[in-house]
Amino acid sequence: MGSSRQVRRMGSVPEELTLVPLHQRPELLEACAELLREEWGKSRASRLHTLQRSSDSFPACLLLLRSRGTAEAPCQLVGHVRLSRVAGRPHSLFVESVVVARALRGQGYGRRLMEATEQWARARGFGCLHLSTHDKQRFYAHLGFVLGQPVQSVAFLSPTIPAEVLRLFSTRAAADTTTATTTRSRLPPAPPSPLSPPAAPAPPTPPPNVIWARGVLAESNGHSLLETPHRDAKGLPIFWMKKDI
Repeated sequence: MGSSRQVRRMGSVPEELTLVPLHQRPELLEACAELLREEWGKSRASRLHTLQRSSDSFPACLLLLRSRGTAEAPCQLVGHVRLSRVAGRPHSLFVESVVVARALRGQGYGRRLMEATEQWARARGFGCLHLSTHDKQRFYAHLGFVLGQPVQSVAFLSPTIPAEVLRLFSTRAAADTTTATTTRSRLPPAPPSPLSPPAAPAPPTPPPNVIWARGVLAESNGHSLLETPHRDAKGLPIFWMKKDI
């Protein structure tokens, strides 16, 4: 898996941005571990252990690098993103650990990082990105992500693994439900009571709530960029989002 490049001009100096897998640039392992540690903590050893697992078979840690001026100028680490496979969705990837160096924030590099990630994934045959966030839902909405349902990321799977194997991770609950329904269907139905009044019709479904947040269409059916029914393992609100690419 190769890298992708973008060129933009900062003042009078052209700037080249390159998205490259970490396992192709092992000399940047320490700098990447420090970038993640500054943002989310954890020990250096723990970060290095996770980053060293980056591979073409996923998870893949991608680095956004910046070079300015001549080709001999050293590259600067701008940001990082981690991609994993998604259980039951062989054409999807899960996006996590998105971070831009603190000194470079507010300059559009977050958008550049996500756009390059989309191009990288699309070039390899993937058609949808999923992610979760506690407080950056508006940023992702401006990039075209919409609210979705929770998915399960699966690490260390080859991109050539059969779709049937991936689906096994997400069909167990459905299979259990089908079994329970089949078992119940074998029971003889209870005779209807002659005195029972006819069932009242179900109330009509209320119209979806459409909410706009800072000019972005949030979502309908009770979900919005302002609140979410989902919670993480600590009980904190979490937004699940997706984007077709």
